[in-house]
Amino acid sequence: MPKLGMEPIRRAALVEATIAEIGSSGTLDVTVAQIARRAGMSSALAHHYFGGKEQIFLAAMRHTLTVYAAGVRGALAMAKGPEQRLEAIVRASFASSNFRREVVAAWLNFYVLAQASDDARRLLAVYQWRLRSNLTYDLRPLVGARASDVADRIAALIDGVYLRQTLGLKNVQGHGQPDEAAAVATVMGCLTLELQRGTT
Repeated sequence: MPKLGMEPIRRAALVEATIAEIGSSGTLDVTVAQIARRAGMSSALAHHYFGGKEQIFLAAMRHTLTVYAAGVRGALAMAKGPEQRLEAIVRASFASSNFRREVVAAWLNFYVLAQASDDARRLLAVYQWRLRSNLTYDLRPLVGARASDVADRIAALIDGVYLRQTLGLKNVQGHGQPDEAAAVATVMGCLTLELQRGTT
């Protein structure tokens, strides 16, 4: 029987182990036994806490999204006015923590899982809704009725530039490493053009 008070600690260890194991393999082709071994516990205990690999992976993605959301909130707290807040969202989206190998692997596999899993698709929709909502809120005083449309474009650009950076398709500096500054500059350049159009 699990010790009282140990469940949150063991759940957190399994979540961290899942992210690390996926980062190491680059795919979802990891077993609960591998995850449990990395976390220093039995696969039976991992099943007890989560029920299966998909549930463990979804918990890992919830953790990743929580860390991302905390980064956005922290950046927003230091920003003044809608333009600074928009830049804060963009910069937080390309923070170096989002380009750690294990986080990149988790994100890429999350998109794949969302094609087949309703739970993963709903979780992805929550992330997209929050990003769009944050952008829309700060775009409204700057572009008026265009806020929702501009938010859609900027959110899609953030996701697209992130994918291109992680896959090494564009704007990379030596050795194929993601270039966070270039990613921010790409999105901010498009955002600036949108703001220059104003409310028309």
